Amino acid sequence: MGLLSLLTSNPTAFIIIALALVLSLAIHEFAHAYTADRLGDPTPRRYGRVTLNPLAHLDPIGTLLLLVAGFGFAKPVPINPNNLGRWGTLWVAAAGPISNLLIAFVCAVLLKVLPTTQISLTILLTVLGINVVLAVFNLIPIPLLDGSRILGALVPSLGRSLSQFEALPYSFILVFGFIFLAREPLSQFIRTVQNWVLTVVGI
Repeated sequence: MGLLSLLTSNPTAFIIIALALVLSLAIHEFAHAYTADRLGDPTPRRYGRVTLNPLAHLDPIGTLLLLVAGFGFAKPVPINPNNLGRWGTLWVAAAGPISNLLIAFVCAVLLKVLPTTQISLTILLTVLGINVVLAVFNLIPIPLLDGSRILGALVPSLGRSLSQFEALPYSFILVFGFIFLAREPLSQFIRTVQNWVLTVVGI
């Protein structure tokens, strides 16, 4: 179910979830761009991606899918692996999920130390949950996701095969089909990670 159904049934929840998603996706992509930039690849800066401005990172089709279907994507950050090398490419790929996990931990800490109201509790739990989902989802080692790029950097021969798959027309349909079929175990694992984050900070 997409976010549009919340617009009429629960406008407050729609605003909270939509803002959390947009900002979390922007930070995720900024983390990729900033890391590549710091490691010597000027490509993201040349495309205007070393910014926290969500408009630089949102993909029109991915945003529409978020509203209608409840899942979507941002624009991938363009990089040149030749400027980064094997391990630089790995760190750039890992930077996005790491940023989401850091946001989740910050939210968990705020839940622990701040006096909570109903609205602050809702916002922090929503942001925490969304960022755990983004981190876990992107670490799946299948093409088009960060996990495949991390795996490709660790196993270069496999990385070449994954890159060839990504170049296939409509490869994203196959990827989303896999995720749809694996949604139950993925959901269980995401809940496990979310509980782990809360446990680590003592909640």
